[in-house]
Amino acid sequence: MITFLLLCFVLGYACIALEHTIKIDKAATAILTGVVCWTILVVGQNTFFPGGPEEGFIEESILEHTGEIAEILFFLLAAMTIVELIDTHGGFEIITSRIQTTDRVKLLWILSFVTFFLSSVLDNLTTTIVMATLLRKVIGDKDDLWFFGGVVVIAANAGGAWSPIGDVTTIMLWIGGQVTAVNIVLALLLPSLACLLVPLAVLSVTKRGTVEPPAEVDDLHAQVEVAPSESSLVLWLGVGALLFVPVFKSLTHLPPFMGMLLSLGVLWVVTELLHRHKPAEERHSLSVAHVIRRVDTPSILFFLGILLAVASLQTTGLLSQFAVVLSDTFGSIYLINIIIGLVSSIVDNVPLVAGAMGMYSLDIFPPDNDFWELLAYCAGTGGSALIIGSAAGVAMMGILKIDFVWYLKRISWLALLGYFSGVGVYYLTHGL
Repeated sequence: MITFLLLCFVLGYACIALEHTIKIDKAATAILTGVVCWTILVVGQNTFFPGGPEEGFIEESILEHTGEIAEILFFLLAAMTIVELIDTHGGFEIITSRIQTTDRVKLLWILSFVTFFLSSVLDNLTTTIVMATLLRKVIGDKDDLWFFGGVVVIAANAGGAWSPIGDVTTIMLWIGGQVTAVNIVLALLLPSLACLLVPLAVLSVTKRGTVEPPAEVDDLHAQVEVAPSESSLVLWLGVGALLFVPVFKSLTHLPPFMGMLLSLGVLWVVTELLHRHKPAEERHSLSVAHVIRRVDTPSILFFLGILLAVASLQTTGLLSQFAVVLSDTFGSIYLINIIIGLVSSIVDNVPLVAGAMGMYSLDIFPPDNDFWELLAYCAGTGGSALIIGSAAGVAMMGILKIDFVWYLKRISWLALLGYFSGVGVYYLTHGL
């Protein structure tokens, strides 16, 4: 039964990695894998627990894990709704409309830093979608468009890694208690900056010239007309609400998802009051009740399925045994995390981080240990090595139709250069 459980888990992993080849949404595969793994665990419980588990152990375990998973899902659902609400009100246009230069190097630096800091406040996936919209408005040449899109993926993943709310894997580690908000910022800001600055320094020498604007501009979706004052209000209130979440957790010691739900509730009430005198159809288009339909629900279900699958392995103790093997084989936390980061360019980083959280307890590596900090960096930035290695990359690939092989030839080496530069900076600031 142990072999059967592992086979099911690996098969689910493979289907998730080959999503675009087999044409089956990874959310469907993840949900199926999660439920089947727990079913195998229940059917073969006498195999996994010699003598049989204590009465009610499996039921208590699944409820405990479901509670932990629910914290992550509620956090993501509320955060994604806030971001969609800002986007619906045209809030991001306030930022993107200020970028006018056509100098290629200057534009690379501006867009990269906007992406880097925006993804630390929003998340790398949403930021990538916003920046892809901007790129289509300012760049006409396909090769330039793809190249800028690749650099934006690097910047988005680097920016999300150092913020407790910038990447789903960092969110998982923060909510799980492996890292704290202030410490993760202080520990990973410099490595994440190095991950971006080193590729930019190389491109500043090799990519001189100007970019050609497009002849026509296509918006990804039409926006409802909103007054500039309303756009500004929703943008800054939304950003402030997101930034308030770590503060709320520090003040109340309540789980982060409670702070995010509070922020969503406040923004919901404000927007209802803001549009209360408008025609019913327009008011509905700008309401949270309408905007929430645009939230990427399949991604939420994907996280649910894969975290359930990992939880089943954790319950059996298989992850703890694998952690011992991994530690005995490689020894160094740097080697272990570098490998995890590189593997995340092929396999989704969410199950990898979930697996690491299950393999290594807080007794082995306490909160804010170098292992967790480096895991957040490596899992967050390693996916940039391939266009399919991160949610940001997949989104950019879909929007700009970037070719996989083209990215591998033109962008991957830059992403790896930045990745190892960040690891080097972390080692210089912590390892020594």
